[in-house]
Amino acid sequence: MKNASLDLAGLAAMDTAEALRLLKGVRDAALSGRRPKVGPRTDIDESWQRMLRRGLDPERDRRAGLLPLEELERRRLASPLLEVLPVLREGLVSMAEGAQHIMVVADAEGRLLWREGSAAVLRKGDAHGFVVGADWKEELVGTNGVGTPLVSRRPVQVHSAEHFVSTHHTWTCAGAPITDPRDGRLIGVVDISGPLSTMHPATLALVTSVARLAEAELRDRHHEALDRLRSVASPLLGRLGGRAVAVDANGWPAAVTGMAPPGRLPLPRSVRAGRLWLPSLGQCMLEPLPGGWLVRLDEASPEAAEPGRVVLDLSRPRRPSVTVVGDSGSWSHELSPRHAELLYVLARYRDGRSAAQLAQDLFEDPSRTVTVRAEMSRLRRHLAQVLAHRPYRFAEEVEVELVLPERPADLLPHSSAPAVRRGRVP
Repeated sequence: MKNASLDLAGLAAMDTAEALRLLKGVRDAALSGRRPKVGPRTDIDESWQRMLRRGLDPERDRRAGLLPLEELERRRLASPLLEVLPVLREGLVSMAEGAQHIMVVADAEGRLLWREGSAAVLRKGDAHGFVVGADWKEELVGTNGVGTPLVSRRPVQVHSAEHFVSTHHTWTCAGAPITDPRDGRLIGVVDISGPLSTMHPATLALVTSVARLAEAELRDRHHEALDRLRSVASPLLGRLGGRAVAVDANGWPAAVTGMAPPGRLPLPRSVRAGRLWLPSLGQCMLEPLPGGWLVRLDEASPEAAEPGRVVLDLSRPRRPSVTVVGDSGSWSHELSPRHAELLYVLARYRDGRSAAQLAQDLFEDPSRTVTVRAEMSRLRRHLAQVLAHRPYRFAEEVEVELVLPERPADLLPHSSAPAVRRGRVP
């Protein structure tokens, strides 16, 4: 029989000291391998298990060095979070000050780039090392409202003794990850933190809503940039013969001629003018445009040279990628968490998997075939030359290299898919 789990509303309704005693009892039982009467919440339990596998000391306050000022400023200026900082401030800072909280914004590596809010709480945050330039990755400081959402890719509230490391038990926090809709990358997390007595169960919903507003702002800016590129590219494409498409720096099409509108083109990270092989189009010529690129198909060359090798790199827990290598060149693409799970399973089962089998592998529910088919359809837009279907599999003639983390426990740490959990067992 499964134990009952804690819930935030129940914790908030308790006396602070009573809630602390309860959470410490749950934590102590989990750390000693005992089964508590009331179990931890799912996100917390998953994080604790990651920390136990990693061997993190629950009684030791670990801290890394602060970023030098020059590196801090460089990261601030380079981060897409800078574009939405006004949205985050407007949605959270005034509330944080009134509720004796502080707002913290961190990059995808868990480094704190900005913090604002109550002056008294800022001083208390100093004692925890919760300062600008600090490293709050989960693997370094344990379960927390900055590092844990970066691993789980979900909003997480961490209250008192739900923090893995005991020195953080006087703190409560709620953080939500922020993804850039222009390229799907996880770019950071926004967090609200404060003393134990300031905990409120609605804080997580508020932080999540503001994070979604920030993503919507990035999406609006993206659409505006595509409109500007379209106004430049459309007259140019009207004078061209052959097939061509104008795309922005992230590969999103703004205008097209001589062909059906393609989906997003997976451009290399460093794009230069000249000849380039793209998996979905074949040999192309690239020319710079204001705010993007003109991609002209090379009609004299085959549309797509056959790729010979695929490298699925899962060695970096937060940045899984796939690289396709062929005679005409190579191409790399950073994967979403779900696509990384799918390709991992297909790399393990070279004979292929049906939609029902993949649904079982990912969700432990073979009926979720609609979700699987939709995700595989998105994947095959980029990898049509190396992925076959009926059943879903890597093409037989393609060599597949699977690069895994040094520690099996670090395999796709955000994932709860049964197939991935099995892969974490040495």
